Amino acid sequence: MTAEKEAALINFKKAGSLIAKIISMLEADEYCINIMQQNMAALGLLKSAHQKLMENHLNTCFRQAMETSTEKRKMEMTREILKVTKLFNK
Repeated sequence: MTAEKEAALINFKKAGSLIAKIISMLEADEYCINIMQQNMAALGLLKSAHQKLMENHLNTCFRQAMETSTEKRKMEMTREILKVTKLFNK
């Protein structure tokens, strides 16, 4: 596993723990602002994990595809990157 994937995994695990905490906070009817702060922290971890995965993908799979002579594969890989970027920015 690459360093980027390891960092993403750590962030996903932390986000999972935070989400469990958020659920508990909601069930305990805690103060909304406190819940929203925890939610924002979880979103930040997920966003960071996404960035690490994108970085890994660009440095491995994407680079490998761009080094091939197959234009079809290059176009497919470019479309994949654009699709994921558009979804991320929604």
